[in-house]
Amino acid sequence: MNTQPKITDFEVGYDIPAAIGMDESEIQTPCLVVDLDALDRNIDRMQHFANAMGVRLRVHGKMHKSADIALLQIEKGAVGICCQKVSEAESFARAGVKDILVSNQVRDPAKIDRLARLPKLGARTIVCIDDKDNIADLSEAAARHGTEIEVLVEIDCGAGRCGVAAGEPVVELAKAVEAAPNLTFSGLQAYQGAAQHVHSFEERKAKIDAAIDMVRKTVDMLKAEGLECAIVGGAGTGSYYFEGNSGVYNEMQCGSYAFMDADYQRVLDKDGKPISEFENALFILTSVMSHAKPDKAICDAGLKAQSVDSGLPVIFGRDDVKYIKCSDEHGVIEDPNGVLKPNEKLKLVPGHIDPTCNVHDWYVGVRGGKVEALWPVTARGKAY
Repeated sequence: MNTQPKITDFEVGYDIPAAIGMDESEIQTPCLVVDLDALDRNIDRMQHFANAMGVRLRVHGKMHKSADIALLQIEKGAVGICCQKVSEAESFARAGVKDILVSNQVRDPAKIDRLARLPKLGARTIVCIDDKDNIADLSEAAARHGTEIEVLVEIDCGAGRCGVAAGEPVVELAKAVEAAPNLTFSGLQAYQGAAQHVHSFEERKAKIDAAIDMVRKTVDMLKAEGLECAIVGGAGTGSYYFEGNSGVYNEMQCGSYAFMDADYQRVLDKDGKPISEFENALFILTSVMSHAKPDKAICDAGLKAQSVDSGLPVIFGRDDVKYIKCSDEHGVIEDPNGVLKPNEKLKLVPGHIDPTCNVHDWYVGVRGGKVEALWPVTARGKAY
């Protein structure tokens, strides 16, 4: 698939913040810049880890919302993607992704209807359930459109969000799925999202160990009823090594590893050090627009360019200046020695990648100081 814009379509400061072949210093700000070498290394590393653990990697497309990046991850070995919303799934399917899990519940009749049509775009379609009433609605829609939907029963394995209790409630739902026309029971969704950003290695491990124990017992109960789990999915960037080595999970749903954000780099490994196997590959490129105060610089990346729910961004590669607060259009940078100059560009590592990516239209891919790729944020705003 080629989504590269034509140079003749490019207008600086109007629609696309850069052009192929442009120097990095000429990119319009604020915008999302991807270090393509770092991205390649991150994708390769996670795929290597998955292969070594003998599990499949189903990457989470909700993080980057980019068909180009998803297809790159699939080219390098991922079996498909996850996403959270039907509209996201449609965007990825239209762009050529052929194996899609909506790792969420779909209950609204209009959304169920659209989900049931997704296989007609050529995509294997999988969805999660945690309510028996949902099964009949999915079955009716799939039968009406002459399609097949695969279903994962979601276990609440500690996040306290969606999902049913492990054990018998899962078995009951799995049997109901198997009996429903045009639906196939394909396994379990068991993602412990609340554990991903627990900084302590031992606390994180304890939460995931508890989840693994629930899942193992449930898988055994399903087997006793003649129900096999083609997919036992979960895991994230903060926990993949636990689930991947469990002997129970066979698919990992990691997302943030490809870009990494400031909050994930506060998560500690078994030696008490920040996890370091993945690099920062995604930055908000910003420019200094004012230095009227001698000890503060003002940049053009404020709240409208990022999400700060997980903390403020970190200025990449600098310890002499610090991003300290933001308003709608402005970021305030502490600059005690007055080293920054107007129009100077800085790279910010977002506190939380996923919602940050969702407020931008384009990724500007850079390699060797030159713009090499322009990728649209394919599923931007697809929240329904």
